[in-house]
Amino acid sequence: MAELLIDSTRLVVRLLKRRLPTGVDRVCLAYVRQYAATARAVLQRGHFGVILPQSLSRQLFAMLLEPDQQIVRRTVGVLLRSICQARAPPCPGSILLNVGHSGLEQPHYAAWLRRRQLRPIYMVHDLIPVTHPEYCRPRERERHERRMETVLHTASGVVTNSRVTLQALGAYAAGRGITMPPALAAPLAGAALQAGRSSRPLPEPYFVMLSTIEPRKNHWTILQVWRRLIERLGAQAPRLVVIGQRGWECQNVVELLDRCPVLRGFVIQKSDCSDVELGSYLGHAQALLFPSFVEGFGLPLIEALSLGVPAIASDLSVFHEIAGDIPDYLDPLDATGWMNGIDSYRDSRSRARTTQLQRLTKFRAPTWLAHFEQFEQLLGRVC
Repeated sequence: MAELLIDSTRLVVRLLKRRLPTGVDRVCLAYVRQYAATARAVLQRGHFGVILPQSLSRQLFAMLLEPDQQIVRRTVGVLLRSICQARAPPCPGSILLNVGHSGLEQPHYAAWLRRRQLRPIYMVHDLIPVTHPEYCRPRERERHERRMETVLHTASGVVTNSRVTLQALGAYAAGRGITMPPALAAPLAGAALQAGRSSRPLPEPYFVMLSTIEPRKNHWTILQVWRRLIERLGAQAPRLVVIGQRGWECQNVVELLDRCPVLRGFVIQKSDCSDVELGSYLGHAQALLFPSFVEGFGLPLIEALSLGVPAIASDLSVFHEIAGDIPDYLDPLDATGWMNGIDSYRDSRSRARTTQLQRLTKFRAPTWLAHFEQFEQLLGRVC
């Protein structure tokens, strides 16, 4: 079996910047957890690339999986020791796992792979910056196109989070006359959240939105809906808990959260939420609201349904792929439909909510065990 390397650049960079984990980070950590005992860590930035010896790799992996108050200092120490120590180069043909899109837009990445004679397996999470650039940062389309070009021209294998993402990558490759590398779709598991151990965090009925605040997540529509609900229902209006960090191109949403007096006391933003808090807020909610315009997967949907919590979600193909007919689906632009749907879920015993709870008994959440069984099939084909 070829030696296994894990590109840990994304996790280390975000850790040093003290950024909270995103959904992509959680996937990266799942791969670290799965292969920490045998793999070596890779850090790559521009012309700089280092492959840590196994002893330091295990230290780094352990720190990433169980961060503490000294995590930044300890991580810097590991990096300095790795630079100073003599390192055995990986065997030619070693497998490099890059599951966080790390460095793929950099022009030196492919050359670095060739010099090291590495065979990369990539995870592609979505092609949203290419297919829907209007929801992304400026110039992100060009960066993501470079990432996908690197993937298609250098990959020994590709794993995607959904069939929708795999189809989008296949269409991108076909449009440029590039042959697809071996690829498969392997659904992701959500965080292992628990709700039963905690008391209800709010006495009033409330709903949860769980995502980074960015344009494609459609917070603006839901906040406008909430304003109308408050104007109509007054103190009887449900609460909304917005869980997620503030991202980019979202000033209109930030202005509503910070400055709208009507929403004050009815909308609560939690930018820093532990898994225990998340399990509590999500587990006691009337429903998860997931009004995105486009998604590559949908971990919050998996997490809510796994807790037995209903969901009202955008009518997206990927949501149907991972949740079937269980959620109630709405057009993300149908503000009236969202208002009526939310209103119908205010009462825990309402017909709409109890009917979805009945459908929810059929839900079978994806597991990491199943994901890695599929991934190992791809690994076997590459090796």
